Amino acid sequence: MRSPPPRDCGALIARIAQAQDRDAFAEVFDYYAPRVKTLLVKSGSPPAAAEELAQEAMLTVWRKAASYDPARASAAAWIFTIARNLRSDALRRGSSALHAFDATFGAEAPAQPDAILSGAQDGACVRAAMRSLNPDQAQAIEMAFYQEQTHSQISQALGVPLGTVKARIRFGMMKLKAFIEREMRGAE
Repeated sequence: MRSPPPRDCGALIARIAQAQDRDAFAEVFDYYAPRVKTLLVKSGSPPAAAEELAQEAMLTVWRKAASYDPARASAAAWIFTIARNLRSDALRRGSSALHAFDATFGAEAPAQPDAILSGAQDGACVRAAMRSLNPDQAQAIEMAFYQEQTHSQISQALGVPLGTVKARIRFGMMKLKAFIEREMRGAE
């Protein structure tokens, strides 16, 4: 059974930073540790090495929670970046437990708007694109893609009909795609 996403991972990380809140850490750990391990395995790490790196990544979340800045990245992006960096460090050290570096680790082809949003390498462009949305669209997209909530959960949390949530996300994603494509064409 898939565990539900943490209520507000950014708030949980803040509680870890401010009060070394073990319950908050347990909630973040339970949700992200298996996902980090899966991503590491898919990137070519053997399961045992992926498990070790996932544990190390989560320990880093505990130790460096105060350095998390929600204005720079979502909690998920921050946690996966920690894991990617730990894997890169292990490869540089020549750890025999890891396979050759996969340059595409953690990256997805930006073919669909949701892939553009979650996999865009240019964080500044994505943040600017998110600021271009109306607040309702931005909130729905944040909840769906960064907090990994279902449309039904978003509908309940916001107190709006399910169709409204779907429309906000669909139209918001269309605006994001158009914004990012304009930025990409302008950068050429």
